This record gives sequence, structure tokens and C-alpha cells, in this order.
Amino acid sequence: MDKLVAVVAYLILLAFLGILLWHVPRLDLTLVIGLTVVLAGWDLVRSLREGA
Repeated sequence: MDKLVAVVAYLILLAFLGILLWHVPRLDLTLVIGLTVVLAGWDLVRSLREGA
């Protein structure tokens, strides 16, 4: 159940950041959002592997 909640939260984060980027298409914001997505994804993968 915790894994499902973590994946859903990550998808909601991606949706929010995607909407933000859609409405404010700037290079610097794109870089920050890209870094945020990578770091959050890395944390998600590490958390899912630890719980296995």
C-alpha cells in the first residue's frame, strides 16, 4: 500500500510540474523542474527497493 501511495504522489508531482511548465515555458524553469523530477524519481526508486 505504501508503494502505491508513493507512486501516486510522484505522478501527482509530475502532473503539477508539467502544468507549471506548460504555462511558464522558460529554460531556467525547465532545468529546475528536470532536476526536481530526477531527484524525486531517484528517491522513489531507492525507497521502493528498500521496502522489498
